[in-house]
Amino acid sequence: MSQQPKVHDTSDFPIVRFDGASIYNGYSSAWCAEMDELVACGKPFVLIYVAGGPEETLDDRAQRGVWLKTHKETLGGTLLALIHVEPDSDKRAQLEAMLPKLVQAFGTPQSTRATHADAEALARYVLAGGRVEDSI
Repeated sequence: MSQQPKVHDTSDFPIVRFDGASIYNGYSSAWCAEMDELVACGKPFVLIYVAGGPEETLDDRAQRGVWLKTHKETLGGTLLALIHVEPDSDKRAQLEAMLPKLVQAFGTPQSTRATHADAEALARYVLAGGRVEDSI
């Protein structure tokens, strides 16, 4: 039995990274299992999502969406923020327009940044007690 590749980089926990390039058909099972582990540890963390890579399948998106809705309350105590890295200003603006609905649906504060460095700085700010809303 082969093990699924990891999709989250937890080497710098409590900053967790998810690179869109790690998306593969059926990856959502690994994504959900890893998120279960992160939430189970009970320690606050920030997730940085780096755009790019293949398009997510409808099945993977649906499975992740169900997981997020099912774990909305639990995530509220551990996932302090989701920070999207999107270098393209047009794509970033489109994403920013969608964030209020995503925050409402999943309950996690979200923001976008153009660079990895800016996302890391925001992550450290949030982990130190700052709020995403104060950094915009």
